[in-house]
Amino acid sequence: MRHLAVLACVAALAGCVSVDIGGDVPATVQLSLRDAAIGATARRATPLVDALLVQAQPADALADTLSVAYSRREGEYAFYQLASWTDRPVRQLPRLLQRRLEARGVAAAVGVSGDPMRADWLLTLGVDTLYHDVRTPPGAAHLSVTAELFDRRTRKRVAMRRFEAIEPSARADSAAAAQAMAVAVGRAYDELVPWLEEQLPRAAAR
Repeated sequence: MRHLAVLACVAALAGCVSVDIGGDVPATVQLSLRDAAIGATARRATPLVDALLVQAQPADALADTLSVAYSRREGEYAFYQLASWTDRPVRQLPRLLQRRLEARGVAAAVGVSGDPMRADWLLTLGVDTLYHDVRTPPGAAHLSVTAELFDRRTRKRVAMRRFEAIEPSARADSAAAAQAMAVAVGRAYDELVPWLEEQLPRAAAR
């Protein structure tokens, strides 16, 4: 009976934990933070400005790490042990925004800070919140970012807004968290891009 009980426990654990080919070591999964809505982006007829730079701002500690964060209690956070991001969200989210702006054709050229290009307009992106809320399983992905538009000629900020998205996850695990986060990124950028398209002509007219 004791032998059967041990086998039952092993079988239960095998069903809950991914293992590698050898079958004795849990597999570590790398997850890519994506923009789930970029494929549906319609392109503008003409760009609003010649060039635009996107720059990352200092982020919340949960976004400045490769670890995937979750929360089971208000104000308390932990990290999934067997999963990590392929790149820190503080770096990946500005790149995803660059790709979205390129797909939309907001500017004739869109770069990230450090690219060898000149631009009169700078869009900074700060990551305020990024975690999987599992207080009520299966939980939801929480994302909030702050965008600030600067006129580099006058060195003045001309617009600022915070964007937030909460997307339910299919399961209470890291893979489902990444899938929900991709949808949340898409929703946040669906609001950010029209806001930017409204602010750029206003700022240029001033």
